[in-house]
Amino acid sequence: MVPTHEHTAIAVSDVRFTERYVEADGFRIRYQEAGQGEPLVSLHGAGGLRLSRAHALLAAQYRVIVFEVPGFGHSPVNERSQSMPELARTMAQAATNMGLEHINLMGNSFGGSLALWLAVQHPERVQTLVLVAPAAIRPEGEILPQQLSPEERVARLYAHPERQAPASPADPAILAKQQSLIRRLIGPARDPALESRMPGLQVPVLVLFGTMDRMIPSEMGRLYCEKLPNCHLVLVYDAGHAIDADRPEAFASVVSDFLAHHEAFLVNRQSGLIHP
Repeated sequence: MVPTHEHTAIAVSDVRFTERYVEADGFRIRYQEAGQGEPLVSLHGAGGLRLSRAHALLAAQYRVIVFEVPGFGHSPVNERSQSMPELARTMAQAATNMGLEHINLMGNSFGGSLALWLAVQHPERVQTLVLVAPAAIRPEGEILPQQLSPEERVARLYAHPERQAPASPADPAILAKQQSLIRRLIGPARDPALESRMPGLQVPVLVLFGTMDRMIPSEMGRLYCEKLPNCHLVLVYDAGHAIDADRPEAFASVVSDFLAHHEAFLVNRQSGLIHP
């Protein structure tokens, strides 16, 4: 196992997340970690690593590990990763080098597509898969986040932008670096190579969409249920694309219940809409 290196710590909702690094596949990958218990590995969306109150709530029960994908944030430019399957193999190697052979895996949007690729490549390692407004299946003629102005992006990301804490101005160099990587990796709106492998994935899958998602229509959720044999779709009321930021308590509640009960969650929960 490649050793990890402790660097610093930040507090989110009074929960202390520690920043560390792991060497994998030639990258030095940053991650934030808090909590104890079964590992819950989280892969972020196109905006980069973002800790929310939902992560802090989940850390009360799980060892939450939020990776920063190589090429995002302050990491060096990533010109090596040429596809989502290749990047998924890198993230799987990062988990291996941390000694994580079996994981609960969660991905938001771009990270949802990445997490799904990791799961179809390594199903034996994934205990449960949580896809949060995943970008693996998107409508034709979509508008990608990098095509929007910062103001439009915020308006589409949250159901209630006015409730979110003011964000620090984004570094133009970081935005340009991330957008270049996303354009290279994101792939088509419908990827036959991925969709052909989804029916063979027997891992329990939870797909979450916000009822007010303005980035990816929540109707896309039913396509995952059609293609994944062990899948359950939950719509979170009054949430946008960033469900964990809009409805952190509801988000953490349904995710923790799913992680605890696996197939029993899928069998016993008939309601597909989570209200306040």
